[in-house]
Amino acid sequence: MKLSSKGRYAAMAMVDLAFHLRADPATGKVAPISLADIAERQEISLSYLEQLFGRLRRSGLVKSVRGPGGGYLLARAAEQIRVADVILAVDEPIKATRCRQGSAKGCLGKSGRCLTHDLWEELGHQIHLYLNAVSLADVCHRRVWLSGWAPGPERAARADVLVAAEPVAAQ
Repeated sequence: MKLSSKGRYAAMAMVDLAFHLRADPATGKVAPISLADIAERQEISLSYLEQLFGRLRRSGLVKSVRGPGGGYLLARAAEQIRVADVILAVDEPIKATRCRQGSAKGCLGKSGRCLTHDLWEELGHQIHLYLNAVSLADVCHRRVWLSGWAPGPERAARADVLVAAEPVAAQ
């Protein structure tokens, strides 16, 4: 399965936004983040981010603030926004089959489904479940496990590294 740059960049930008939002100590208000700042930090084209944030705003994931000092804020807490929400908001399908959704033809056109159709369909389902289980806050706080979403006793021995720029010991 391939996730296009649209979904990856939207997720990167939303995590950046969540990570950099801070309340002003004097007023207690959260200052919006400009897309130019996100574009610079994440090395994403500003015009591309503008397109993505238009979709994210229409999906209710971000709010825009106009004027001097304007930018974007999360519409909900980072703990309440799932990575799957972000990817779906920019019209990125989370699927691994080559079938068109709802098509009676299947992967092979007139021949029906390929032998591995159910395998790829379940992979797409598992990817969606995983991305729906991970919030922006989870990514910001490096709570995304390499060996599973929530390390249980059977995974404890292998779940000792977090997804991060550098490996970090589990806490």
